[in-house]
Order: sequence, then C-alpha cells, then structure tokens
Amino acid sequence: MRIVRRSALAVVAAAGLALSLVACSTPAAQPSGTPASTASAPASSLVIYSGRGEDLVGPLIAKFEQTSGIKADVRYAGSAEQAQLLLTEGANTPAQVFLSQEAGALGLLGEAGLLSELPAEVLSKVPDAYSADDDTWVGVTGRARVVAYDSQQVDEADVPTTAAAIVDPRWSGQVGIAPGNASFLAFVTAMRLVDGEDATKQWLGKLAANQAKSFARNGAILEAVDKGEVKLGLINHYYWYSAAAERGADTMRAKIKFGASGDVAALVNATGVGILAPAASNPSARAFVDFLLSQEAQSYFVEHEFEYPLVTGIAGPAGVPPLESLRGPSVDLSDLGTVKESAALVDGAGLTVG
Repeated sequence: MRIVRRSALAVVAAAGLALSLVACSTPAAQPSGTPASTASAPASSLVIYSGRGEDLVGPLIAKFEQTSGIKADVRYAGSAEQAQLLLTEGANTPAQVFLSQEAGALGLLGEAGLLSELPAEVLSKVPDAYSADDDTWVGVTGRARVVAYDSQQVDEADVPTTAAAIVDPRWSGQVGIAPGNASFLAFVTAMRLVDGEDATKQWLGKLAANQAKSFARNGAILEAVDKGEVKLGLINHYYWYSAAAERGADTMRAKIKFGASGDVAALVNATGVGILAPAASNPSARAFVDFLLSQEAQSYFVEHEFEYPLVTGIAGPAGVPPLESLRGPSVDLSDLGTVKESAALVDGAGLTVG
C-alpha cells in the first residue's frame, strides 16, 4: 500500500481552499435553513460556525436550545477551515457566532474586523490572558501542551520539559508529532513569537534531523507512546486524561509531564468564542456566549473533555494540575493565527503529515 505524505502547508491550504469553494457554491452548502445574511435571521434562531466537533459540543448545544428556546443551526468543521471561510464570506456570512478550538483563528478574524466587541460583563468572567486584547473574543476553556512518555522505557526525571530538551539527539527516532495538527502549529507559532523565526527554524531542523515520527493526530501519538512505538509524544493534556478515565490510568504505560515554567513547551492555548460583527446586537448570539461561560457549560467541558474551565471560581478537572500552576510563555493568544507561516517552516524542515 502506497503511503501518501502531505505537507503541513498543504493541509492548511487545502482546508482553506475547500471551504472557499464551498463559500462560492450553491446555497445548499450553507447550514440548512440558514438565511442569506445575518441581518435577516430571526432573534429566536442562531447560526453557529463551530470549530469544535459535533460529538463533543453537539449535546451541549442541544442543551442550550432546550433551556433558551433558541434554535441553533450549526456548521461543523476545523477551526482553521471555519476562519478561512469566514474571511471569504466577510460581511455576507450567515454566521452569527464562531466557536473555535483555538485562539489563533479568532485572532485572525478580530484583526480582519469581522468580530464585534464583547461587553465588559462577559470579558470579566475570564482572566485577561485568555481573552482578546481588543475585546473581540473570550476564552471558554484551556488546554496545555504536555509531553507523553512511555513509562516502561523512560524515567519521569528524564522526560524533557523544554523545547530545547525535546530535540536533544538522545531522543533521535523517538519523538512523535502531528505536523499538520492545529495544536502543533499553534505551538510552533508561539515559538516564533517568543524565540523568533530563525530560532524556530533551527528547532524544527533539529527535530527533523532527529527523525521525529509524524502522525495525523494527537490521539494516534498517544497510542504509539502507550504501545512503546515511540518514547515521547507532543500532545495536549486532555488526550491522556480522557484515555485514562476510559481505560484506567494504571493500565496505561503512557504517562505525561507538563512543560517547564516560562518555556514554550508549557503553552496553554484556549478555545474561545466570538460574535460576528453584523450580529453584535443579536440577543441570541449573546445568550449563547453567556451559556458557554455558565456553570453548566464549563462543568460539561471539565467532566467530558478534562479541559480547564476559564471562568473564575469553577473547579478544574480532578487530578489535573491547577491552571494557575502552569506558567507558559508570555504570548498573546490572539497572535497564534499565523499558521500558514508556521506551516511553511514545518514544511521547510521536511516534517510532513504521515
């Protein structure tokens, strides 16, 4: 069987092209029942573009519909794809709310002037670090980068907790990555912002020279570590906690270690939500944002996905280090949207999607 390998940039570009074509196609490509423009949508309905999967947020949106009486018409796709589509549609988008899996996509739309400013009473529910500086989006949950390791082959004390240690030659052929994944590209983008383009290019070059193993997604990396196929893997924290809850932590040889304080390896990204500019005064859009920041919704993400709640006063997932104990790099999460530049560096290093 021939294995087709794709570049990270090709993954990003293909996603953007696909939805750009959708945006220019027939009305059937839009959510069923969606109006031609946001302004014509009745207040009792809401058009949501979701970068979070239906299997995760579908039940939560159904609960929102039940409690609010608002009918939600949802388009599901990746966050980068949704952002590209919204940029293409511009002011003509039928979307009223964008729910993103990561902050960078929201930052792109904010810079393009496509998002409305959120009121202070919304933004004040979440720490400043997890909302936009221009008030155009608010964080919903947090997710931390971690290193998964095979506890049968690697002692915890030897697990690298900095980006520099990850590319040490001792780990040659033993590090799993997902080059085309949004989380990995956000990690690379954070490195570009903190350490600069040249340093990031050098780091990726070392990762490639060490023959890092490429996977299509984080879950596959965790499985490879758990089977002893690679000793280390770069993933988000909740993948391990979800697997441990399902299988039992004692049955897993894969364990995780959080990054060192201040290092890009300790990056905490955020899922978030923004209201499209034409829907700035739409009460249904505001109701959905308020719902995502409610005790019910925040607890849902904690219990079902082991993500960090961002609303002050809500307890985080059991057994997970407190969010305030994680000291990631000093970076504006809105600036993580330059994924094409990051993907180009990843491709330049020869790291491709398996």
